[in-house]
Amino acid sequence: MAELLFETYGVPSVAFGVDAAFSYKYNQQRGICQKDGLAICPGFTTTHVIPFVDGEPVYRGCCRTNIGGYHVTDNLKQLLSLKYPHHMARFTWEKIEDLKMEHCYIAPDYALEARLFLKGSKEAEDKTRCWQLPWVPPPIEEPPSEEEIARKAAIKERQGQRLREMAEAKRSSRINELENQLHGLEFLLQQLAQVEEEEISSFLSKTGYVSKQEIESTLTKVSQSLRKAKGESKVEQAENEEKADSSTSDKYPLINVPDNMLTPEQLKEKKRQIFLKTTTEGRQRAKQKRFEEELEREKKTREDEERRLENPELYLEQMRTKYKELYEKVEQRKRLKTNGGHANGNNSGAVGRGERLNAAQRERMRLLTTAAFDRGKGEDNFGAKDEDWQLYKLMSKDNDDDDDGADEDEAELAWVCSRLQAIDPTFVAKPEPTPSQVATTEVPRVRLLTKEDFQVVLGVERFRCPEILFHPNLVGIDQAGLDEMTGASIRRLASKNEALEDRLTSSIFMTGGCSLFPGLNERLEAGVRMLLPCGSPIKVARALDPVLDAWRGASAYAANLQFQQQTFSRVDYYEKGEDWLRRYQLRYTL
Repeated sequence: MAELLFETYGVPSVAFGVDAAFSYKYNQQRGICQKDGLAICPGFTTTHVIPFVDGEPVYRGCCRTNIGGYHVTDNLKQLLSLKYPHHMARFTWEKIEDLKMEHCYIAPDYALEARLFLKGSKEAEDKTRCWQLPWVPPPIEEPPSEEEIARKAAIKERQGQRLREMAEAKRSSRINELENQLHGLEFLLQQLAQVEEEEISSFLSKTGYVSKQEIESTLTKVSQSLRKAKGESKVEQAENEEKADSSTSDKYPLINVPDNMLTPEQLKEKKRQIFLKTTTEGRQRAKQKRFEEELEREKKTREDEERRLENPELYLEQMRTKYKELYEKVEQRKRLKTNGGHANGNNSGAVGRGERLNAAQRERMRLLTTAAFDRGKGEDNFGAKDEDWQLYKLMSKDNDDDDDGADEDEAELAWVCSRLQAIDPTFVAKPEPTPSQVATTEVPRVRLLTKEDFQVVLGVERFRCPEILFHPNLVGIDQAGLDEMTGASIRRLASKNEALEDRLTSSIFMTGGCSLFPGLNERLEAGVRMLLPCGSPIKVARALDPVLDAWRGASAYAANLQFQQQTFSRVDYYEKGEDWLRRYQLRYTL
């Protein structure tokens, strides 16, 4: 430092002093401490204990430990960050420093204080402090009034009416278009009937059609589209299609003719016609079945819509309840299929579906067992007889009522889910569980944050953080605390001089920012008393202003007329060198 000041900046003279000594001398003039005493200064990163004899510091009796206010603040910051990780951004160094100086204190007995908070007694609650972070309560949604409900209903009705009018206009336009197209096709067929056979090709080339059959097919499709647009029922459409198909019965003239009246070629044609007719009838039956199912769905949807319009709120609640019941029923069946009779998959004794067979499945297993033991003896000729194939037919019959019920429930669940998605915009369907997630769990609900979620509670942290001044090992620093440092400094200096020891302990002076902790003087006095003989005089005093008294003492010293005689000049530096500077000691005369 001297080399930098003298050689780089050209400072004429400099004086070095210790902040604890300046504060001690400043308070000595005001009667806070005596000429003989101990100055204890817990600073920002270090803590010093300096003995004073006849008003001068004796540095050979000093003690130092690498613990200070920085470590207290850092410890408090880490504890709060671990306790409230979602508020770490608010734990700035400046705010933690304010919390430390405002709420921390030194416990008279650390172990006893910790047990007090562990029990959660009334006294511990009184010592707990709460820091309320900024929090804005969420807006409370008030239920809409009857006027608001009526207004929204009127708006929906007007919107529905407008949509119905638009749909009706679109439907009318579509019907007119199809009717015009139908009249055009009918007129085209009439003209085609009047055209001679030789001129049909040239006539069709002008119309864009290839053959008369294509025109008739297009006419049939347009007629069906027109009937559908006009709102004809499914039954009427089916009857019209059946009439159209009945005209094709003339295509199979050989079906009702006896075989003995037919030639071999006609018999082959008869078999082909029987096959074609059977296939056509099967398609018609399947189509009729689909029509009936569609009619049933339309009827159910219409009735369901009528119930919804009568009471929308009640209908929505009923649909939600039905969805929940069906979903639980389907999931329960899936769990039973996977885990047997146990609802959860954690039971090691659970049985699978193979051990939970119904009557039809048990019958199949019996048939298989019989075939294996009775028919499998000796030569393997199973299947050579016709009755053997009956066994396959019996086993292939699907009589599993449970699976049929499951399919019906799943179809019903899908329908209810689609209805809820159509009428309730807030509805979210539950996802299908994967095979590894058969044992379903409740989806955690999001809880709204409250005022308590933005509160930082200071309990044991209030005395646990500054406790490192007496026990630095709490933060991994293997050094002595304040009371042990005081005893070590006295032992270094007193050397069995009981009078000097009594004078030193009668004026223990505390300075520095950490000396502002409440309870520090009492704790230090109790700790030093345990190190000294019984009856030794002990008095601990704190500086008038532990933070600024060091500056005030240095200011008063610099204003003294003898200050120039105590400085170390640039001439002394060049003549005597750095070694003499190391032996330089300032005399604290104020």
